[in-house]
Amino acid sequence: MKVAVLTSLALSTVVAGLTCPTNSGGGCGEYTVSGLGARKQEITSAGGSTRDLAIAMMETENMGTDYVYGDNKSDDAANFGIFKQNWGMLRASCSQFSGQATADYNNGAVLNTNLEQDIQCRHEGESFYGFQTWVAGHRNGESGLADPNTDDIALYMSAIDWTEEQLTSGDYLTDDTRFWVDVVPI
Repeated sequence: MKVAVLTSLALSTVVAGLTCPTNSGGGCGEYTVSGLGARKQEITSAGGSTRDLAIAMMETENMGTDYVYGDNKSDDAANFGIFKQNWGMLRASCSQFSGQATADYNNGAVLNTNLEQDIQCRHEGESFYGFQTWVAGHRNGESGLADPNTDDIALYMSAIDWTEEQLTSGDYLTDDTRFWVDVVPI
């Protein structure tokens, strides 16, 4: 598998003419996930952009919501939907959750089953915060919002950019190719 991943990495970089983020310790690459092409099409049909595809691809292998409830977090740190959006940012930026309390975090679970609402909330969040600040808060919650200029946040942002560039460099918007960048989950 390691050889296949390294081969995919080299091929992906040469074919697309793009380079992996230099601050990614384990590199970047691609592999096939059965059914991922259909999932990409579901996301774009629900209003998702190539940026949305890249963010969802960074979060889970299948761009789905079959991870541990809340991403094993609670209160404002609880994550929901294909983007794993945190409750603190959702209740501040998504009209659907406006004015709700930290303790109401279970209301975010609707994003695990309603793709259109999930995408709408991500778009509202980016409009509210701006992309860079949205990424910082998405990546590191309240700490990221307070200090959006960390190396880790810069890596995550460059990983989204690299993944989006890969997706738009060929027929990758409808096939089963998953791109990855080595970014430590937090």
